[in-house]
Amino acid sequence: MAKYDRSAHLKNVHAKRKAITHEKVDQAFKRLIRTNESINFNSVAKEAGVTKATLYNNADIRERIESLRQQQSQAPTPKQLKREMDEQNKDALIESLRRKIKLEAENKELREQMKVIYAEIYKNS
Repeated sequence: MAKYDRSAHLKNVHAKRKAITHEKVDQAFKRLIRTNESINFNSVAKEAGVTKATLYNNADIRERIESLRQQQSQAPTPKQLKREMDEQNKDALIESLRRKIKLEAENKELREQMKVIYAEIYKNS
């Protein structure tokens, strides 16, 4: 019978745990990105069901969280997008109102010209 190697067994157990933790964190990243929630150590830890210490102690996970957090901070927030859309809508509305005012002025001028022409026709008849 082969001799039992405790250290090999523990290394195997730790490797499996690490793989499971990485899988949980990857799934948490996917869910957070899909739902458009902020990515930080607290949200990832809560979503993945692991401790924040695990995230901080694992160098590659830590780097990934920090880089995703940085990317999100540079992306415009929904409020910023709405404000930009409001600005664009405001500009379009102003331009539309200017065209309307211009058309109304032209219409008024044409009515005045019609009055003059009708008056001349009335005099000539």
